[in-house]
Amino acid sequence: MAFELPPLPYAYDALAPYISSETLHLHHDKHHQTYVTNLNNLTKDTPLANASLEEVIKASAGDASKVGIFNNAAQVWNHTFFWQCLKKDGGKMPAALEQRIVADFGSVEKFKEELTQAALTQFGSGWAWLYLDGDKLKIGKTGNADTPLAHGHKPLFTIDVWEHAYYVDFQNRRADFVKAVIDNLANWDFAAEQLAA
Repeated sequence: MAFELPPLPYAYDALAPYISSETLHLHHDKHHQTYVTNLNNLTKDTPLANASLEEVIKASAGDASKVGIFNNAAQVWNHTFFWQCLKKDGGKMPAALEQRIVADFGSVEKFKEELTQAALTQFGSGWAWLYLDGDKLKIGKTGNADTPLAHGHKPLFTIDVWEHAYYVDFQNRRADFVKAVIDNLANWDFAAEQLAA
């Protein structure tokens, strides 16, 4: 059973003016699709071809002989997760998540500062994350394809800070992109659902 590119959970123009239709066509249809295609090519006729994405990530994480499989599987998973983290008219946080964030970070403002800092200080390509480590909410960043899943943590929210995520709309202004996501597009309802699941 081949891995497939899931459709975006919204129209290509739904996130404008912050993320353009052009960016989503490039990012989803080209970049995300390439990871899916590569993963299928790398796992064809192996036991991993019938595994779930999560199983492939866990089976290949830290294995030097499977680095190509890990990079593509993790990027397929990370991107599929990232699309769910965005929505039109986002940025509003449900009460249950807000309470938990205040408990673990001190305030919503402090949480947003730490998430922004993680996104801006990830050198080169990668991701900024809100994740669950045991029963504590944490913020972290990962380089390239790495994901909290590979380290036994539960991802709740992410921001893609690879240049292809923002360069068409923001050129080199990563900070403006991150602010636009957190203030206007963040699907905190999805993060709350992950926390409750």
